[in-house]
Amino acid sequence: MDDMTREPRTYRQAGPAADQEPHEVLDALRLPTTGQVFSLALPRFTGMPLFGAHPPFQVSMYRTPAGLRGDGVEPWGPTNEVNLQYMAEVVSGTAHSGAHVDALAHMTIGDDDHWYDGANAREHLGDRGPTVGDGSKLPPFIRRGILLDVPGFLGLDALDSHQSVDAEQLQQVAQAEGVTIRAGDIVLIRTGYLGAWPDPEKMARHTTAGPDISAAAWLLDQGVVAVGSDTETFEVQPAPDPGSPANPQPVHTLLLIENGIYLFECIYLEELARHKVYEFLFVALPLKIAGTTGSMLDPVAIV
Repeated sequence: MDDMTREPRTYRQAGPAADQEPHEVLDALRLPTTGQVFSLALPRFTGMPLFGAHPPFQVSMYRTPAGLRGDGVEPWGPTNEVNLQYMAEVVSGTAHSGAHVDALAHMTIGDDDHWYDGANAREHLGDRGPTVGDGSKLPPFIRRGILLDVPGFLGLDALDSHQSVDAEQLQQVAQAEGVTIRAGDIVLIRTGYLGAWPDPEKMARHTTAGPDISAAAWLLDQGVVAVGSDTETFEVQPAPDPGSPANPQPVHTLLLIENGIYLFECIYLEELARHKVYEFLFVALPLKIAGTTGSMLDPVAIV
């Protein structure tokens, strides 16, 4: 079969998290015993702290009662003796604002700018965003969640800026908490960064701590389908071992690009840590928006 008649390649649009069997969903739903719900997201607001390269998050009013009257707009026609009006807004910002999940098309590598399963910018990126592995392909996350509270294990409020967490340390934390990571789990790693939210100066003392490449490899070996943390980068920055050729984000490369393991970032873990909740039902439902490279979330932990 020559190139002119070859069937077009089919790309994997989602990672292993999408391969969840019904009985696995039911197993996860059986985890809670008290019904207590913990929110794992902080409120978003105009001018909120964000990763430096991202566009600002803004909420702007588009329609108000006064504006409707001033523009002479009558949404329901002239019959409106009770002065019924409405308000509507425009929300502007990246999908990576606040608690969010990275879609498979978020990170690229190589001369061809490829992402998971070989999709690439030349073939699969249009003016309206990626067409393969974009935010519209994100699966729902209804899974057993595990919290690994690293500063809690160390007797600290938060890790220092750029502090690395390796595989051995994660194993020690899991053992101390009495949890075992299983295939299909979602593991959330606390650094304490969001304990200083939203004070930029205090947050700067704890920025970009996180797992190194050894920790990522260990999590991958355990069979996780997603991992996350309370930072904006998940992995420690700068990378303590960028390798050769140098890769500034080897953890993103190993997990997201090479294996389709989803990354959650800016997940609020302070309440879980205070209550020493280390195992829970994790629920996060992404917004299916075509062309996005991730999704803002309002995830919860239920125990």
